[in-house]
Amino acid sequence: MAGIGRRGAAAMGAVLILCSALVATPSMAEPAKELFGAMSRPSAEPPAPIGGYAAGCIGGAVELPETGPGWQAMRLSRNRNWGHPDAIAFIERLAGAAREAGWQGLNIGDISQPRGGPMRTGHRSHQIGLDIDIWLRPPSSLDLSRADRESVSSVSVVRADRRGVTADWTPAHHAILRAAASDPAIARIFVNAAIKRALCEAEPQGADRAWLARIRPWWGHDAHFHVRLSCPAGAGDCQPQEPIPAGDGCGADLDWWFSDEALNPKPSGKPTRPREITLADLPAACRAVLSR
Repeated sequence: MAGIGRRGAAAMGAVLILCSALVATPSMAEPAKELFGAMSRPSAEPPAPIGGYAAGCIGGAVELPETGPGWQAMRLSRNRNWGHPDAIAFIERLAGAAREAGWQGLNIGDISQPRGGPMRTGHRSHQIGLDIDIWLRPPSSLDLSRADRESVSSVSVVRADRRGVTADWTPAHHAILRAAASDPAIARIFVNAAIKRALCEAEPQGADRAWLARIRPWWGHDAHFHVRLSCPAGAGDCQPQEPIPAGDGCGADLDWWFSDEALNPKPSGKPTRPREITLADLPAACRAVLSR
């Protein structure tokens, strides 16, 4: 630096700082899954879900402890046991209901990444810390090793013909799903259509069946149920889903899911790969979440 003088050194330093900032600033065209998938810790800010369940992020996420009173987080290597405090509180409440139903507790699958956002593999949703996958396999133990949590899998409770449930389905499953769907924080819960049918058939007609409306049939979801919480009060950047249709979703509303069109859909021509979600596709506030 002696040969270029103080002013030259200062100018060179400013250039280096500018270049570093440009390198550190992610491109708006960069795949969002790579940016958010690289984050191992949450952002330093108050908890805030931003955007929609399938196009957003979460600031200030809270980690679900690996093991708690009535649950254990599975697949720890994924680092997806992060969520909004409402999600953590819901798991604590449902774990109590699971114990009352006769289970030791719950096996918890994916919630969100430390800063939410799109994932490198797996889900399209689970981006704002308000989605939770809960296994339909009751825990045999709540102190599994990290290695066992990687190798143990859930079990499907849906028959091979996809028209009903297997012998693994029990009244405890029904009780846990009723408790989950009755929780005021819930927006909806996704299950296989055969599970929805089993719930509809087993719930007495004279009982309060309003909770069944929150149980929504969707493809897959035969070995876990997918809980989706409503946007928390005061979360102005959180985008809620449309309201659930009227009725309990049983009967004729459920019949289509067992039609040949639903069970054996015909190919619709050449498969198209979904467009990669970029940082530009997410709310502007998500860029700040990446930098905090």
